[in-house]
Amino acid sequence: MDIALILLAAGKGTRMQSDLPKVLHPLAHAPLLEHAMASGAALSPARTVVVAGHGADQVRAAAQAFDEDAQVVVQEEQLGTAHAVGQAREALAGFDGTAIVLYGDTPFVRSETLEAMCDALRQNDVVVLGFEAADPARYGRLVMQGDSLDRIVEFKDATDEERGITLCNSGVVACNSELLFDLIDAVGNENASEEYYLTDIVGIARARGLKATAVTCPKAETMGVNSRADLAAADAAFQARTRAAMLEEGVTLMAPETVYFARDTYIGGDTVIEPNVVFGPGVTIENGATIRAFSHLEGCHISRGGIIGPYARLRHGTELAEDVRIGNFVEVKNAQIDEGAKVNHLSYIGDATVGKKTNIGAGTITCNYDGVMKHHTHIGANAFIGSNTMLVAPVHIGDGAMTGSGSVITSDVDADALALSRAPQVEKPGMARKLFEMLKAKKAKQQRGS
Repeated sequence: MDIALILLAAGKGTRMQSDLPKVLHPLAHAPLLEHAMASGAALSPARTVVVAGHGADQVRAAAQAFDEDAQVVVQEEQLGTAHAVGQAREALAGFDGTAIVLYGDTPFVRSETLEAMCDALRQNDVVVLGFEAADPARYGRLVMQGDSLDRIVEFKDATDEERGITLCNSGVVACNSELLFDLIDAVGNENASEEYYLTDIVGIARARGLKATAVTCPKAETMGVNSRADLAAADAAFQARTRAAMLEEGVTLMAPETVYFARDTYIGGDTVIEPNVVFGPGVTIENGATIRAFSHLEGCHISRGGIIGPYARLRHGTELAEDVRIGNFVEVKNAQIDEGAKVNHLSYIGDATVGKKTNIGAGTITCNYDGVMKHHTHIGANAFIGSNTMLVAPVHIGDGAMTGSGSVITSDVDADALALSRAPQVEKPGMARKLFEMLKAKKAKQQRGS
């Protein structure tokens, strides 16, 4: 069946105390909205419609960054969930498949759960996602008659008996698209909040002799984010789930609770992650790599057998071939480092290419920025860059070349050549002693004066 996603993302999120729309607050380095869209995207939807409101332009940009074909419509007034879904009517004109209503601030609904809802829809006209709660609090309640869903009642409109029900409403709904908008047309706002509730479509459908049911999932899947505390709890839940998945997939985490992942982190089996490693967005690691403690990675690819850190930083555009070693206090940005090369100590390699089996000595810097533009450094294969070399880009170091320690290299170096660029060493006998005496006398005078 064809599927359309309708994601409700219009709320400001007052409790977040932020100018940023609630659905754009980051969870594991990705907006909440992206998590919700990713869950639905696994169903290969024919259409995706995001209903925006507060900060609509920002929401549009985020939605289309994830799915360039996503349509974004604006809910000018927030008059309730049924009213919000109704804003997608024009965008889905002529669509006769299944519509699934999701929420941009509910990031953890699994694609398998949505598939179960679609399966249930084959035998029903409306399917709602519910969950059992030991403490139902102020959630809406699902009133069932056997396997049939009779109605959904909001907490503030519920009787004491209905408030005793522990099967709660998540808000997620699946329904034929045309039927969904037809049911919404019949929704009124005669309730305690004077809003148009999407939940009312169940009672309206049953009154018409249509069938409704509920599919259930663990409460954790339906976690919504309405405050900074909720966001912190959601991030903790995401990290715990991802750590467990990584361990299950053959990744060794030496101290799992200290490793932090992004939404899109990919790590191959037999990779070892030491304590206190942080993954930003866009990291892929092939099998058999080692990421040592206190390293920070983002926007990079590490091939099989790579050893990174400790205390390394890999930034966007870093591509490491097999068996590359990046050592302690090394930063790499927008650089391609070929097989077997080593950058072991206290260096910055940016906007560069480094050839096979080249060794970069401690304290090396590619001086890539002139204050206005970035420039490229090319280092060939089997080269040796001496410690404390400054490579002033643009510059080309040939295969097998060598630079002497402490050199400032401003011109290209031919293959197999040695480049030296140092001021001559000057020695003045006895000058150190005289200088120390002069400085100590000056210091003593200053202390007497104070």
